[in-house]
Amino acid sequence: MEEKSSTLKYKHLGIYTQNEHVVYMREDCHVCVSEGFEALTRIRVSNFNTSIVASLNVITSDVLLAGEIGLSEAAAKKLKVSGNETLRVSHLEPIDSLSHVRAKIYNQKLAYTAFEEIITDIVEGDYSNIHLSAFITACAGNRLDVNEISNLTQAMIASGKQLDWNKKIVVDKHCIGGLPGNRTTPIVVAIVAAYGLTMPKTSSRAITSPAGTADTMEVLTNVTLSLEEIKAVVEKEGGCFVWGGTAQLSPADDMLIKIEKALDIDSEGQLIASVLSKKAAAGSTHVVIDIPVGETAKVRTNDAAMKLKEHLEVVGKAVGLTTRVVITDGTQPVGRGIGPALEAMDILSVLKNEVDAPKDLRERAVLLAGELLELSGEIESGKGKQTARGLLESGKAYNKFLAICKAQGNFKQPLLKPYKFEIKAKKTGVLRRIDNRKIAKLAKLSGAPQSKSAGILLNVHLNDEIEKGQLLYTLFAESQGELNYALEYYENHDDIITIE
Repeated sequence: MEEKSSTLKYKHLGIYTQNEHVVYMREDCHVCVSEGFEALTRIRVSNFNTSIVASLNVITSDVLLAGEIGLSEAAAKKLKVSGNETLRVSHLEPIDSLSHVRAKIYNQKLAYTAFEEIITDIVEGDYSNIHLSAFITACAGNRLDVNEISNLTQAMIASGKQLDWNKKIVVDKHCIGGLPGNRTTPIVVAIVAAYGLTMPKTSSRAITSPAGTADTMEVLTNVTLSLEEIKAVVEKEGGCFVWGGTAQLSPADDMLIKIEKALDIDSEGQLIASVLSKKAAAGSTHVVIDIPVGETAKVRTNDAAMKLKEHLEVVGKAVGLTTRVVITDGTQPVGRGIGPALEAMDILSVLKNEVDAPKDLRERAVLLAGELLELSGEIESGKGKQTARGLLESGKAYNKFLAICKAQGNFKQPLLKPYKFEIKAKKTGVLRRIDNRKIAKLAKLSGAPQSKSAGILLNVHLNDEIEKGQLLYTLFAESQGELNYALEYYENHDDIITIE
């Protein structure tokens, strides 16, 4: 009798909530009334196969009948429900790992087992976005010491699949970020794979930037590959550039990133755990990490960069990675494009050795590729950069890039939409400052990275002599409304570019 009283018939509603598991029931539903469920209550929903934890949303319209239940797309997928299936609803038992989150809120140190329990429950979907926000916030502000960062990293590695390439050396690179347009990764992969090293590059989408590597490469090829497809591409071409989300490598990371993006938080401890857990899970053995330093970059001072470098190397060693950190100039954007399609154009321009290709992007990619070649032990110290440049200038890197794209499904040319606005200098002088954060926000407000061809095409760099009326940059959008929205921000911020 109790079984029947807590069962409802499933109805598909087609509601997308990203990773959040949400259940929908009518206010006058017999289960809601008898169990005393209120909106946002966390409840367990079960079928014959499995069960999930979901947040309750209460419906007061006729979208559902009294005996029906709806699920968000994420919840339905996790539960593997079919049409007209009967589901059982029950109160949620306590989630024990939340005691560790509460301990961290009060700044207690957490052991590996605590992080393991938290990450396991996150991957299972037992944490609501509220719980995830609490965990992220509790770890922010340098509240994780280096041992805790190592523990969190190892727990995140263990939470998903781990690749083994049966090779002694598997290389990778990562940029800490905060520098618009700094899209060196696809160029580095092409150079290193052209040399003959294995570089299976899995990348995240943008967290707080106008584009991540996966967003940019999605303009040029298919980046959503299964684990089996990734292996086939790497076996054939020696490298790939794919979105890491579908590969289930450190799956907790992708769930945390979505909340970090909403909170606009990218704390050091979770940044290190995010980067290194993905590298280790992808089967990498040798990793070069680029830390751009600048007043408006993510890392603002050399002291902060050196501290981050030390933590990355310590945690890298703890999880079995040979790590080399390179500190670079982060005072201004890299290349001309800021936004997926515009950055894709820069990548192709560099790989094709075009005369007007952005020199700063080319030189940074050559530097990092050279560091990787040397770190692998394949090239003697001091000769990596020269070797990398030779692979780029010979066209071998471009040919490898095209081959990888085609192995991933296709190669497409980037396209821009006609909605644009030119920003010109209001006075003559020397360009003294470009605010990385504000120019990135302007690109995001134009629609990037969701709108692939939205963003900014930059025409100037620091210390350029500027004439009044000179074109500084062009703002692109995919609709007039998005363009107007970005221009409203521009009109209220006259310090995006400073000319003195």
